[in-house]
Amino acid sequence: MEPLVYIEKYYPAANKELHDILLEHSIAVSEKAVEIAGKHPELNLDQQFIYEAAMLHDIGIFMTDAPSIHCYGDKPYICHGYLGAELMRREGLFRHALVCERHTGAGIPLEQIEQEDLPLPHRDLVPVSLEEQVICFADKFFSKTHLGEEKTVEKARKSIRKYGEAGLQRFDRWCELFL
Repeated sequence: MEPLVYIEKYYPAANKELHDILLEHSIAVSEKAVEIAGKHPELNLDQQFIYEAAMLHDIGIFMTDAPSIHCYGDKPYICHGYLGAELMRREGLFRHALVCERHTGAGIPLEQIEQEDLPLPHRDLVPVSLEEQVICFADKFFSKTHLGEEKTVEKARKSIRKYGEAGLQRFDRWCELFL
């Protein structure tokens, strides 16, 4: 499976700015995720899947309203994960869809979705498999507004803190496991 086929399908040349943002961000995340997997052979991670799913984890951003990254959809940005998951399910990529819907923040548990009345499906959206966790972790080091810049662990922690203490604890566990 070649992830660029799907990026080209959903990000046509008409919106070059968004296409380029998505591609650069996805490449950075996939490179870091595959690098982490390569450093941990004891985890027996599926590196091909990690590459593919990391390239597609943000496929749903075009349906959200995030003008700073050239997204002019009608949904809040927090919805991009489950929106991308719906696209991937329609493509028959069910494992990839799980990465899409579970990577936001450091994952968003059902309890938080309900407590904060988030516009998300009412189910746990927390990475489960090690591959999902690696991709979610790698994603925390790259933003779409500062392309090409890798965040330090401390800056990544600061970004995650806004999603709550549980997400920060997950991220800290990933630091111990993956770094």
